[in-house]
Amino acid sequence: MSLDSREFRNALGTFATGVCVITANPEGYEPFGMTVNSFASVSLDPALVLWSLQNNSECLPAFEKADKFAINILAADQSDLSNLYAKKGDHVLAPEHYRIGKSGSPVVRGVVTTFECNVWARYPGGDHVILVGEVTDMENNPNKQPLLFNAGQYRELR
Repeated sequence: MSLDSREFRNALGTFATGVCVITANPEGYEPFGMTVNSFASVSLDPALVLWSLQNNSECLPAFEKADKFAINILAADQSDLSNLYAKKGDHVLAPEHYRIGKSGSPVVRGVVTTFECNVWARYPGGDHVILVGEVTDMENNPNKQPLLFNAGQYRELR
């Protein structure tokens, strides 16, 4: 069976997801971030999470050098940050958007949750690399609502 790639992408888009900015600052790079919605939990013990990165992403060389990263789950009022760090060509974090976390990774301010991770594994996944991280620290703000993405649009919980 052959799938139309556009139709497949649209069908995947019917699944509502959260929106994250993945941040890192490996040697030789300024602190940077990129928007993704491919985040998922893997394991409670050990605490593992994953996200996916396109093989042709301009951020791939930096993430190949990174031994740690942070997953920052954006709050409902942070669609501007999502749009900013989704743009091609400029992923350097603005100083006012982050602080350095306990692990040394950049942590985005004002998010719902941040997971600071050490790289556990990298797996090939078709046209993506699957990055699995072991969570070493986290911060959670249960009073904030997450930014959601569904069918090509930002959404909010009601």
